[in-house]
Amino acid sequence: MNEMTLFETIHSSRALRRFKPDPVPDDVLAKILDAAIRAPSAGNGQNWLFVVVKSREQRQRIAEIYRRAGAMVADFYRRVGRPAHMDEKQYGMLTNSGFYLHEHLAEAPILLLACLRLETSLDTLTQLPRETQLAMMNSFPWMAGASIYPAVQNIILACRALGLGTCLTTNHMLLEDEVKQVVGLPGEYRTFALLPIGYPINKFGPVNRRPLHEVVAVDRFGDTPAWARSV
Repeated sequence: MNEMTLFETIHSSRALRRFKPDPVPDDVLAKILDAAIRAPSAGNGQNWLFVVVKSREQRQRIAEIYRRAGAMVADFYRRVGRPAHMDEKQYGMLTNSGFYLHEHLAEAPILLLACLRLETSLDTLTQLPRETQLAMMNSFPWMAGASIYPAVQNIILACRALGLGTCLTTNHMLLEDEVKQVVGLPGEYRTFALLPIGYPINKFGPVNRRPLHEVVAVDRFGDTPAWARSV
């Protein structure tokens, strides 16, 4: 496909969950993962690992775990209900797409697990003064994501630029130990995202979001800048 501008890619990278059976060439996959490792990470540690699941047998094993986790998540979303900024039709399309993936994950020709090695960081924490250790331990689960989610976003954008569909899902983490066993992932690693990747059946973009003025503040919470209302 022709090269896309950065903002064209960002604005049309909607979550896609239905895929054609066509295989993803290895050189295309390598280009996507090369984009992933250009992302920042804490202390430039680059402690990430990307597990590419290609075989049908492995995909089906993970899909069965994902299906069971998805049933748990579906119950949660039914109880939470529709976000205020979405109408019934939009919410119905979202939930139908998500629930579809619960039953059809194995149809994606690639399942990509974005993982992070945490053992070294946790060992270092125990060597710090007690006050610092407690403060960092309280924040560590959220801080750790900063070393892998930028890479995940690079994957999403690279897929879009190359004509591939994907979406970020974390449902599998409810049964993560089972997933780790399937792919033989060592204990010091955690999975932070599961991305099904393939040539999409549905179309790309546009990405619809809440208006800027509802999610931006300047200097203090609640102070909305005039320029955010003009976008």
